[in-house]
Amino acid sequence: MKKLIIVLIFLAVLSPVFAQTISEQNRSNMFYINVPVEKVYPSGRGFVVQYRKGNTEIGTIGIPNEWFTNAAGKAELINLPRGRNWPTMSVFYRDGEFSHVRLYVHRAKSHNTWGNIPQSTDVSRFFSDPDTFDIQF
Repeated sequence: MKKLIIVLIFLAVLSPVFAQTISEQNRSNMFYINVPVEKVYPSGRGFVVQYRKGNTEIGTIGIPNEWFTNAAGKAELINLPRGRNWPTMSVFYRDGEFSHVRLYVHRAKSHNTWGNIPQSTDVSRFFSDPDTFDIQF
């Protein structure tokens, strides 16, 4: 019985050492950039998002609907909790290449950051390449 207890204590002391080694091997170079969102326009093809590029510049980008529905999708739509939180968009990169995007929006579609696109408006230029996400800062 004493040998079993000594072996268990020995394993408990050494297991964090092996866990640290494994996590260092699997570590990836992941980073994200967070930008404030000015307007979100839902459309038939996805969301057209106007975001702040700098102090005075506004950029526009499209996020296709398919990115939100796939099992390993490239996008997440996250509702902000009630309060005065301002919508943001977080763009994640792994090893310098686009990984996925998270769009944090208000629950209420009546919030001034939600907009409407007239039906006759052509938004295809924002969804020209469904595999890339070329955001400009």
